[in-house]
Amino acid sequence: MKVKKLSNSGVKLMQGNEACAAGALAADCKFMAGYPITPATEIPEYLSSSMFAADGVFMQMEDELASINAVIGASWGGARAMTATSGPGFTLMQEALGYAAVTETPLVVINVMRGGPATGQPTCTSQDAVMQARYGGHGDYEIIALTPSSVQEAFDFTVRAFNLADKYRVPVLVLSDETVGHTREKLVIPETVEIFDDKYEGVCTEYFKPDENGIPPRLHFFEGHNVLVDGQLHDERGIRAGTDPKVCAAAIRRYCSKILDNIDDITSVEEFFLDDADTVVVAYGSVSRSALSAVRRARNGGMKVGMLKLNTVWPVPEKEIRKACANARRVIVPEMNVGDYMREVQRIAGYDKVEGFSSIGGVFPAPKAIYEKIVEVK
Repeated sequence: MKVKKLSNSGVKLMQGNEACAAGALAADCKFMAGYPITPATEIPEYLSSSMFAADGVFMQMEDELASINAVIGASWGGARAMTATSGPGFTLMQEALGYAAVTETPLVVINVMRGGPATGQPTCTSQDAVMQARYGGHGDYEIIALTPSSVQEAFDFTVRAFNLADKYRVPVLVLSDETVGHTREKLVIPETVEIFDDKYEGVCTEYFKPDENGIPPRLHFFEGHNVLVDGQLHDERGIRAGTDPKVCAAAIRRYCSKILDNIDDITSVEEFFLDDADTVVVAYGSVSRSALSAVRRARNGGMKVGMLKLNTVWPVPEKEIRKACANARRVIVPEMNVGDYMREVQRIAGYDKVEGFSSIGGVFPAPKAIYEKIVEVK
């Protein structure tokens, strides 16, 4: 890791979307390609006026397909690169995200989630892309997805997303939502940030040959290497091997294992009042703020309620979920969808004691609503 000194450190008042953009600049992002879409537009707006001052490039593309492919090209060209989108824009990016996974291209996508399906509710909040983030593309590969709940986390998690992308050579998603994106609150920009820096020394002829952790060399075009980058399953040289089951199976297993074998390094959770909790709330993203308020109210009322906040939803922090829910009689998973991530928690903690609390239609769940659910299951 190298340390980068920031010239704009200090206390700021920012929207979550602006904080994501500021975090990208802090993380040394040098290329952003995007297409305006509600409720993510403030991100390209911010970067369109600041990227050039940071010696970077901003490009408004003709659509989301062009945006994600331009980001892939910029990453191979040696730049930390990103895009931002929402709803149907994220849907359009799925094939290219799969291409980034199979070519092990580091990049960051900020998805400011809104209500769907299709054009759905452009101005309303939701968490309906959680399963799409993991299973939207065809084929087998693992993804990393971070879920900020505040303006501060929007900044911090964006910085971390770039570091994880480079470290594991994988697309990383920041699953924000309209609530976080349009919340304006205090942000503390630090004096320095750590930047992952593990440049390959010498000339590489087998770009996809993994190290002991299953990760290929960190290199780019224009560095003297002689490699082939192709979207078909390939060998360590990059030569197509779509008809070789042994080579293809090994590649697919590695796309998964380089993430799953490093879950402890990748995932992040926060624990609240879990020591004696017989009811546990598992929440992520903006909903975790309402959930924590409800949990505190329940504790003040004498109820033994605790909460596990997930900062990373993919890969699933199974060990932490299992531990938090082991002694609980009931587990509640509040989210702004029809119970998508509840299914993951049920798989880990048990179907008989886990239930969801769904807030859909663009309605953000108030602490009172989650508190009433806690009282109900008691």
